[in-house]
Amino acid sequence: MPPRYLDLGIIVVYLIAITAFGARFRRSQKTLKDYFLGGRRVAWWAISLSIVAAETSTLTIIGTPALAFRGNMGFLQVVCGYLVARIVICVLFIPQYFRGEMYTAYELMKRRFGERIRRFTASIFLLVRALAEGVRVFAISIVVSIVLGTGEVASIVIIMLLTLFYTFEGGMTAVIWTDVVQMFLYVAGALLSFWMILDRIPGGWAEAARLAAPAGKFQIFDFRLELTSEFFSRTYSFWAGLACGSFLATGTHGTDQLVVQRLLSARSESDSKRALLASWLVIVFQFTLFLLIGVLLYVFYQKSGLAPPQPLDRVYPNFVWSYLPAGAAGIVTAAILAAAMSNISAALNSLASTTIMDFYKPLWGGRPHTEDYYLRLARWATVAWGGVLLAIALVARNWGSVLEAGLAVISIIIGTLLGVFLLGILTRSANESGGIVGMIAGFAMVAWLRFATRTAWTWYVVLVTLVTFTVGYLASAVLARRRIGEAA
Repeated sequence: MPPRYLDLGIIVVYLIAITAFGARFRRSQKTLKDYFLGGRRVAWWAISLSIVAAETSTLTIIGTPALAFRGNMGFLQVVCGYLVARIVICVLFIPQYFRGEMYTAYELMKRRFGERIRRFTASIFLLVRALAEGVRVFAISIVVSIVLGTGEVASIVIIMLLTLFYTFEGGMTAVIWTDVVQMFLYVAGALLSFWMILDRIPGGWAEAARLAAPAGKFQIFDFRLELTSEFFSRTYSFWAGLACGSFLATGTHGTDQLVVQRLLSARSESDSKRALLASWLVIVFQFTLFLLIGVLLYVFYQKSGLAPPQPLDRVYPNFVWSYLPAGAAGIVTAAILAAAMSNISAALNSLASTTIMDFYKPLWGGRPHTEDYYLRLARWATVAWGGVLLAIALVARNWGSVLEAGLAVISIIIGTLLGVFLLGILTRSANESGGIVGMIAGFAMVAWLRFATRTAWTWYVVLVTLVTFTVGYLASAVLARRRIGEAA
């Protein structure tokens, strides 16, 4: 294929422009509150769009079309649970976060239980977020390597360095406002590619529907309720989707610093709730759009007789670069890069905030330091986490489907966080030692589900949350009675 200078020019201009745009927010970064919470001056609608950007990311853009290509639109069953989760978070979690001034989700654990469980939960966040974002960094390397032909390793380095630069400079303010710009860009890119794929199918939508419908591509719901081993091994059923979507999104949006940091950046509790609820409408639209793109790609390859690229995660970016006309391919590819950079920047800032606020300041911040000192420290923590994500991305190349790999990593551990947060919010008698015992039981449950059963990843977070909460509650009661007996 001859060089496509127009497309490459569009991509290069975009990368330079968005990096410069994010870096310009350095002037407003004077305190840790500015760097980690945007000074709590950000409009609710911008936070809402930033939540959407965090929730969709490159995994959505690359992985979701591949899911529909090989299967159907059943992933929307998971999205149904996302609304339930948002309502639960607005009722239970957000009011707790706005009692006092918090920088991280895990400060709530300190207030409710104590310092040990704060560090324990914060450590879990650092682990799960680093793993999940490492998968996402690898996902974008698929696109960059196709476009630039640089290979996966060089692609990962290029995108990480550019994102790290503006996150280092502009903090959370840069993260949110670049998210807003990038979200509009990748939605526009998806709409453009949808129309152009449809244009390449003779007969248009009518022909696409005629071929896709008999293959079951438009199926969304699977209401089968046979209570057998097969029930828990089906990844996308209505019951698995609703349960997983509810528990997973409650965990990721209620206990994961990546999203909680955005909620804490709102001007008020009501603005925080408004931002979270509004984001669901956009999420439904986006997942539907990318699944339909996968259906159209399935029809395109069926009609053309061509073999789709392998692995299937390459099917959408490969089509964009190989079949879209000059200019359009550059715009859509830049849109895919936009989603990646928005998510990576948010991850870097949230990992840095947890490192400084939940570990450095409580453990080594006894001596008085200036805000400039902590601000410099926060920036270098951002750089350090950039290196960690880079290393994980190199390993993630062998983990299979990027969308399911990312969600599975989160599901494996997020249940323990959600279980202990619910234990602290919903009960008064639970104590710190019981909470830690419950989390250990949750980890044991994860190991059993992963290595001894065929349970689908969609059930992990549900079962682990229930085990963590129940064991934590019972252990708290037993340990409390033992202390009373010893005191007597």
